[in-house]
Amino acid sequence: MTEDHPKSPGQPDDAQAPPRDYRIPPGEATEAAPVVAASGDALPETSLDALPERLRLAAARANWPSLMPVQAKAIPYLLARRDLMVQSRTGSGKTGAFVLPILERADLSKDVCQALVLVPTRELAQQVAAEAQVLCGEAGLRTALLYGGAAYGPQLDALKQGAHLVVGTPGRVLDHLLKGTLSLRHLKIIVFDEADRMLSMGFYPDMRRVKRYLPERSINGYMFSATFPSFVVRLAGEFLRKPEMLSLSQDHVHVAEVEHVFYAVPPMRKDRALVKIIEVENPVSAIIFCNTKANTHYVSEVLKRFGYDADELSSDLGQGAREKVMARAKRGDLRFLVATDVAARGIDIPELSHVILYEPPEDQEAYIHRAGRTGRAGASGVAISLVSGFEEIELTRIAKAYHINIQERQLPTDEEVSAVVAERLTATLEAKLRALDSLRVERLRRFLPLASSLGQSEDELVLIAMLLDEHYQKTLPSAPVRDEDEAPRPQARRRPPERESSQGRPPRRRR
Repeated sequence: MTEDHPKSPGQPDDAQAPPRDYRIPPGEATEAAPVVAASGDALPETSLDALPERLRLAAARANWPSLMPVQAKAIPYLLARRDLMVQSRTGSGKTGAFVLPILERADLSKDVCQALVLVPTRELAQQVAAEAQVLCGEAGLRTALLYGGAAYGPQLDALKQGAHLVVGTPGRVLDHLLKGTLSLRHLKIIVFDEADRMLSMGFYPDMRRVKRYLPERSINGYMFSATFPSFVVRLAGEFLRKPEMLSLSQDHVHVAEVEHVFYAVPPMRKDRALVKIIEVENPVSAIIFCNTKANTHYVSEVLKRFGYDADELSSDLGQGAREKVMARAKRGDLRFLVATDVAARGIDIPELSHVILYEPPEDQEAYIHRAGRTGRAGASGVAISLVSGFEEIELTRIAKAYHINIQERQLPTDEEVSAVVAERLTATLEAKLRALDSLRVERLRRFLPLASSLGQSEDELVLIAMLLDEHYQKTLPSAPVRDEDEAPRPQARRRPPERESSQGRPPRRRR
């Protein structure tokens, strides 16, 4: 891994605004992607008794009776200085899996940053730092916590004291690198925690810029992620050197396949529930299946009104319009395709990360065809079903008929959605601020008193919220511009919605 000389904030490369697309560009040149296969010289699992004494004492401080599976499998690779990708979910003990080896490899006599852990949110940063404090409190390992939306003072103090471990979000870490308050010259280990979420939060441009400050010499890289879609694997190819992969779901190494989940949602609020799920899941791309043409149109309009790049596909469209939508979907230029089963036949969207069933199909076999459109060619994918009332019973029957393990998730609350959006918006605003030259920074300071006064009044606070919403809509890929102020409403119908036949036409109605 080579080091590009960092540029000052005013130079051209840094002045470029971050791309709106939160994904890794499909054609982006990357280093060789890792070979996702079981290693011929795989290391055996370890145990608590087999760890070095300093690590056993740290585990005792945390009251660990034994190592968790991810720790027993991953720690030997980190101690052996072999790059690794670990498929592991939140709550599996992965933080201890990389904090303990960092404690073993850090030279506590040198007051320099030797390990960097990048995380997607401030909450996760706080959790990692708290667990590191518990494990390493008496060992002398100092930790600096860096994340956006917080004062710089305590962060600068932690860095000046010589933090050995830095935990933070990519945007704030980049801020300190640009200001010269953080140096990675003595770095030994870099960890990407929940890498799939980091990419969905829009941190890829910042991660690329952080790479410029990595040492020219070889360092060890580790990646922990709940799933490994192809864009996460490409990220590993940029930062890790021929990494091996461990999976906690089976005894052999593999890339995650399709995950089946469902949300129980209120029947009259299914459209808003869909928006909440999209905000939290943040799919790279998805097909949203509906059973009727009317719902297909309605869901597509709702998504457009919320700023998403969405389009519909049904037999009601003219041939020319259908071909344009299908062409966008096949090229991967369309983020959300809302369609019926009949209209979506023959469409193969590359790297489809999610399939969303707005309503379960009446035919059980249709569920398999819908869910099978994601997770192809060994990649990972998620099939999400929105069910209400008797639809949950029907989904349970489908799961039993095809031996599918479908997990229920709780619908995100308004507070949870607001927190996710705030994290994402803060990241983009900080990136935009970093791109400003000194003159524009001086210009915006004229409005600091106004911003402070607006924040004091609840009535005027809505003005700031309006500006933030406008900026957030611009960060969404291909956000449409509309003049209407009200959300679309489904058209009144005198008769039940007609379902598409296999020929794409509504069935004949008997007299």
